[in-house]
Amino acid sequence: MSEKNREGKRTARERLAVEREKQKTAEKRRRGLIVGASVVCVLGLATVIGVVAANSGKDGGSDSAGPVVPPSGAVGEDGTAIQVGKESAGATLTVWEDFRCPACKAFEQAYGPTIEELTGSGQLKVDYHLVTLIDNGMGGAGSGNAANAAACAQDAGKFAAYHKVLFDNQPMESDDAFAADDRLIDLAGKVDGLVTPAFRSCVEDGKHDSWVAKSHEAFQKGGFTGTPTVLFDGENIYKDRSMTPEKLKRMVQEANKG
Repeated sequence: MSEKNREGKRTARERLAVEREKQKTAEKRRRGLIVGASVVCVLGLATVIGVVAANSGKDGGSDSAGPVVPPSGAVGEDGTAIQVGKESAGATLTVWEDFRCPACKAFEQAYGPTIEELTGSGQLKVDYHLVTLIDNGMGGAGSGNAANAAACAQDAGKFAAYHKVLFDNQPMESDDAFAADDRLIDLAGKVDGLVTPAFRSCVEDGKHDSWVAKSHEAFQKGGFTGTPTVLFDGENIYKDRSMTPEKLKRMVQEANKG
């Protein structure tokens, strides 16, 4: 083989090695972006702690100065949770979430069908705590107003259905679309029988605004690191990288055996 041919093959191999290295780097970057997107509401907390501290007592679109009016059937310490499922369920999931949080939407879309199945079968009850992390960090009122509207849906016995609609129709994190009462009421039209004069008035008057502020205050006092925070019988499972809907289902089934 001539020296020229050997040089050409060596150059080709080097180009191939460089191209493979580029592909590996691109794949690592792609995975990093996926992971980063999934925890955006957690990482964002570090930059908003100062804002939250500086605005203690001010809570996005929630008016903490008014009387605290819990939604119907509120449970938990200080009545700051909305429970879905049967009280007799053998396992409890506690979820702290923000309707503007993309990571919360990702969790609900991935685990929602399993949670619905388990609550429907009486094996699991879920305590939802609604917070306003994005309002405090980015400004706006969408987290608080959506949480108030969800509490209004709870009054009508339709929290779970409206909860799903809000996450299915979540705007971009930087878009404060949920601040508009008309938008929240329009979305309520996707839930049969939810839009009534009572619901409309509850949303427009901010009936549960102070309750939402109280719920967010409980989130801060709990020392949680971001949203969503998901606790299974008190243990944080959202940080478990091996967690899957199927694994959660097995954990719930095991808890119900006892």
